[in-house]
Amino acid sequence: MNAKSLRPKHIEALTQLWLQSGTAAGTMKNRMSAIRWWARKVNKQNVVARSNDHYGLPRRQYVSGASKAKTIESEHLTRITDPYVRISLELQQAFGLRREEAIKIQPGIADRGEMLWLKPSWTKGGREREIPIRTEEQRDILERARKLAGKGSLIPSHKTYVQQLRLYEGQCIRAGLSRMHGLRHAYAQRRFEELTGFKAPTAGGPNRQTMTADELALDKKARMVISKELGHNREAITVVYLGR
Repeated sequence: MNAKSLRPKHIEALTQLWLQSGTAAGTMKNRMSAIRWWARKVNKQNVVARSNDHYGLPRRQYVSGASKAKTIESEHLTRITDPYVRISLELQQAFGLRREEAIKIQPGIADRGEMLWLKPSWTKGGREREIPIRTEEQRDILERARKLAGKGSLIPSHKTYVQQLRLYEGQCIRAGLSRMHGLRHAYAQRRFEELTGFKAPTAGGPNRQTMTADELALDKKARMVISKELGHNREAITVVYLGR
């Protein structure tokens, strides 16, 4: 077989394997996007059904009942012995960065005064974005990151990204830290309260059914801002972080 040996039976077999193995709906959706890209590149678009429903794949559910927000306590942070890993974690918490972004970032380039600019090659999907620098704490963390990285990134010059990622994972395990994506959830919820004046639904605030018209307007506006700051650019995904 070669790259063009793509037939409907292959897609059927693959999707059934995912379903049997309990693969998450979101993961299957992302994989199908990759397969469709492949099919287009080898001029076999018709091999893949237009809808995932054809294969019986479940639709991704964005509604989140419980908050997944996490913060790093100082006692855990002091257990991180590698300074690059420690400052990456602090940047994740302060700016809602993804893990990869907080490792690949070049603080000297990213610092634009009132904004933190993320270069496309650091981000998921290659989408550049800006995050406001609003607090003294954010400024302090960024200054320390700049001092540590110099003109480079938060990957030491003698290491590759993969090597630094493995170190990050090992350091987190030893420090008793897990599911650090929750730092993005916490950032989103803090920003929501800053922008609206009330807590997000998943953090104990009012839900859409009980909000006033003014609160609904603030809710919608805040979600669009937060979505862009997190690098999603679609309001629907904020349900994962904020609830509804």
